[in-house]
Amino acid sequence: MKLQTIDILAAGKAVEITWVDGSRGRFHALWLRDNALDAETRSPANGQRLITLLDISPEPCLAEASISEAGNLNVVIAPEMKMLEFAGGWLKRHAYDQIQTRETGSLDPVMTTWGSDLQGRVPTGSWDHISQSPPALRDWLAGVREYGIAVLGGVPTTSGALCEVAELFGYVRETNYGRWFEVRSEVNPENLAYTNLGLQAHTDNPYRDPVPTLQLLCCLENTVEGGESIVVDGFKVARRLKSEDPGAFDLLSKYSATFEYAGAEGVRLRAEKPIIALAPEGELKSISFNNRSAAPITSVPFDDMAAYYAACRRFAELVEDKSMQVSFKLEPGELFIVDNTRVLHARQEFSGTGQRWLQGCYADKDALFSTLSILEDGQNVGDVA
Repeated sequence: MKLQTIDILAAGKAVEITWVDGSRGRFHALWLRDNALDAETRSPANGQRLITLLDISPEPCLAEASISEAGNLNVVIAPEMKMLEFAGGWLKRHAYDQIQTRETGSLDPVMTTWGSDLQGRVPTGSWDHISQSPPALRDWLAGVREYGIAVLGGVPTTSGALCEVAELFGYVRETNYGRWFEVRSEVNPENLAYTNLGLQAHTDNPYRDPVPTLQLLCCLENTVEGGESIVVDGFKVARRLKSEDPGAFDLLSKYSATFEYAGAEGVRLRAEKPIIALAPEGELKSISFNNRSAAPITSVPFDDMAAYYAACRRFAELVEDKSMQVSFKLEPGELFIVDNTRVLHARQEFSGTGQRWLQGCYADKDALFSTLSILEDGQNVGDVA
């Protein structure tokens, strides 16, 4: 977007600009110098900085400022007398001259929360399609970004094939469970997931720091009665809790719960984190909820402990509310992926007869978002170094 007018402010310490749409924004000279896009400041190859903040004056000022024929901002910054140009559209995207307030519990605008209304509408795709068509992969990954969940059909029912799905957009996150892990009934299992018991909705591995941010579960065989998968949008639960009981929301975001795992020889994992994690600006960042891995809570003061337990109970009640749940039964060759920092998953109890064989693996959102960004720019992932 082109610029219309400019005014130098505070003896050159800042500039105020007006775009052609009438909106206005102020930028400090220091900010402009620090974010210069020239080849001496940032690498043309990868965009990374070539200088540090200590390499520039602590109090630069604008010696000159003008609008180019293209509608961009041209400045000369003293004492270096460095000439810089900033596109109007770039400045618009990076404008910070506004009150940076967000409602506590706000969400990234690309996210859509859901409850049982998503039943039958979970984003889906087919392995043959997304593995061969970049637009199809883009749309499937965009569904994961928006809803925190997506289903995929036609996945090969060979052991470890789900890792190929993760490698379409990123890398497998290997843990003490291995590159991938089996989910089927065992005698004396090291994890309750390996039984035919029902499992309360939970996020995986909250005892890790950092936690795996994506989980994939693929069905290889399923001839049992029951065993339906259930998913719950933890962000929807958190926002509903805030609406109904703000005090409970505050307690679960203020204090850390403790999670531990010591189910395998040589493994002792422990982490403390709030059940509802917020960014400093108030945005919802993650949910950590796993009753099986809960350890004694020690970060909550005596005077708040009873109320904290009540808040945990209410959160669990909302998770169990049928109106918050989506359920489905995986058939062989079907896989679902969840944002493990947002979506809780559960399993209904299943019969002791027949076979239910799932495999799971972990991955991370940074790679998924990177791949999605490339695809949304119209590039093939393989074309980008």
